[in-house]
Amino acid sequence: MSRSSGPLPGPANPLPVAGQAPPERADAARNRVKILRAAAEILDAAGAEGLSVAEVARVADIGIGTVYRRFGDRTGLLLALLDEREREFQAAFMTGPPPLGPDAPDEVRLRAFLSALVDRIQAQHELQLLAERSSPAGRFRGGPYSVYHAHLSILLARVRPGADPHFLADALLAALSAEQLQWFREGRGMGAGEIKAAVADLVDGFCGLAGKG
Repeated sequence: MSRSSGPLPGPANPLPVAGQAPPERADAARNRVKILRAAAEILDAAGAEGLSVAEVARVADIGIGTVYRRFGDRTGLLLALLDEREREFQAAFMTGPPPLGPDAPDEVRLRAFLSALVDRIQAQHELQLLAERSSPAGRFRGGPYSVYHAHLSILLARVRPGADPHFLADALLAALSAEQLQWFREGRGMGAGEIKAAVADLVDGFCGLAGKG
């Protein structure tokens, strides 16, 4: 069984974190807090239907152009709301203890990551679902998806030499989108444990790991 040699990737090439930004001026920081507070209030009061960049700007009493410049679009705003827990999750699999962290065998890390990802998405499922639906194609180009894909691709390349690790990473992540997990729960009646067991079987099929873990 192969073992990873360190964090994936190394400190010289850190993975991007959703919502990460350069140091802010004091006024920009205040605006960011006002915008995120307004967005959270709207979600609590009106749900997903009431959340728009225009409404956030109105509630925050900030120009709509400021919201767009700071967050880009509705998806960027949603990713910022997801940010704090996302940072904790990324730290756990990049530099944390086993089985998620770099001191565990690659096969173990692969299974542990996918299991933890189920929990991660379930913990903030409504926000995750909103972020996906706001920009179905855009979510693949940055933010958490790009981090997860990079991490999985490296592990898969080690576990299954000769296969296309990028395609396999995309396929595994497709099975664990917020929308797909919602269907598993509501359409299939599956609990978190059943989903994780099915994902473990999928990994075994992709990587020829049956009986090895």
